[in-house]
Amino acid sequence: MTTKKYYLAVDLGAESGRVILGTLSRGQLVLTEVHRFATGPVSFPVRYEHGEREDHGNKCQLVWDFLRFWQEIKDSIQRVACEKKITSIGVDTWGVDFALLDKTGGLISFPVHYRDSRTDGMQEEAFERISKERIYEITGIQFMQLNTLFQLLALKYEDSPQLKITDKLLMIPDLINYWLTGKATAEYSDATTSQIIDARQGGWSIEIIQAMDFPEHIFPEIVNPGTILGPLRPCLEEELNCKTTVVLPPTHDTSSAVSAVPADTDDFVWISSGTWSIVGMNTSEPIINKQSFIKNYTNEGGRMGVNQFSKNVTGLWLVQQLRNEWQRQGQNLSYSELTQLAKDADNLETIIDPDYEEFLPMGDMTDRIAHYCQITEQTMPKTRGEIVRAVLQGLALRYRYVIEQLEEIASRKTTTIHIIGGGTKNELLNQFTADALNRKVITGPVEATAIGNIIAQAIAMGDISDWQEGVDVIKNSFEIKTYLPGERPSWETRYQQFLANLEKITLAF
Repeated sequence: MTTKKYYLAVDLGAESGRVILGTLSRGQLVLTEVHRFATGPVSFPVRYEHGEREDHGNKCQLVWDFLRFWQEIKDSIQRVACEKKITSIGVDTWGVDFALLDKTGGLISFPVHYRDSRTDGMQEEAFERISKERIYEITGIQFMQLNTLFQLLALKYEDSPQLKITDKLLMIPDLINYWLTGKATAEYSDATTSQIIDARQGGWSIEIIQAMDFPEHIFPEIVNPGTILGPLRPCLEEELNCKTTVVLPPTHDTSSAVSAVPADTDDFVWISSGTWSIVGMNTSEPIINKQSFIKNYTNEGGRMGVNQFSKNVTGLWLVQQLRNEWQRQGQNLSYSELTQLAKDADNLETIIDPDYEEFLPMGDMTDRIAHYCQITEQTMPKTRGEIVRAVLQGLALRYRYVIEQLEEIASRKTTTIHIIGGGTKNELLNQFTADALNRKVITGPVEATAIGNIIAQAIAMGDISDWQEGVDVIKNSFEIKTYLPGERPSWETRYQQFLANLEKITLAF
């Protein structure tokens, strides 16, 4: 390949959005960050006057400011189009959240953030309509109250007027693709995060939709990753002075990231590390059995022909919230500075499990960590460095706990851990993971989500032959680091402490 091709990856995460230009030439991919912008939620006042959860006062709801995101995306496309001919554009985002459109194609309201409290009690409500076991048997998706299923049920339960005028439900990446092209579809990988997809049949589950009394017509056609969606809307071509093609990568950011793992075989477990850590392995078919149900493991769509058997872990969320809390107190520390403080802190026995349920909501974490230490009969770390170290140690041990269960359920042992995504920048966590698991850890590429997105586009456009060639391109283009396990006895002791803490939490509740 001698002609340069230019691919644009729109990658929206829970904390920030990135628009990244990928230049492909002679088997190498070069990334250039075009634009980065904040994506966090905003508080939006609403008023409930319907259903059984009436609230005639004002209530603040967490929503995504999507009009701002859309303008940031358009500005980025225009900036690149002024200088280069964009071969194609691909969009990926976080999962589970969605937008509602009316019959004119208009956005009915701001998409609601998955951490909003509207899903409180909705799992129990769902199980009154269809059993928990049956939902899992159909979908193979882990139960989290933030899932699309429970968000949508909250609207139904409230007798929301929004749902009554909805013509189409679009997952977040599908909303952006609709605005870009006018095509209202549901890309499979992101649709699976809804917990409304039949994992074996590959379509929307009519059984679940009818049990929840959702309007069937709002669910759009499912299409596979790798689909060429089409050109930009004519009005956008004119506004942005850009003619290009929109391609569907795996639009769930985790699926795009996992596609960028630089491995030649399937003998590995992957960790997509960021605000959330997704821990999993690739399989040819969904794994849906009694063990996976009891342990709450999930099956999500990946690139074509790949099932991602995995589990969500609360990743660097705690560190992000601690940093925000300390900023409000007047100490503005970068993530690298916090990691260095943790590295310099003395070894300590305190282990913080990031998946403790009280850590899920936004807000100050120090008091919650102190409460966790009290329940688990541990000493509260004294310094900021010690607190972050305790969190990172706990995250590495949570990885071990999940991976051991993952391999047991799948009846498959692996030798290597691949860590991808922004969290790979935390080298202390990478080393803790190698130590805790006593396995080789390979990290990189850092911008795995954008890379997987771009490789998928290049395959669809015929510039890369297949995913194996894509792996070769990744290896030729990006830094890959290896971490080998070090000290063992102390980490075995810490793991036993982690397990003991789980027992104490269970007894406490």
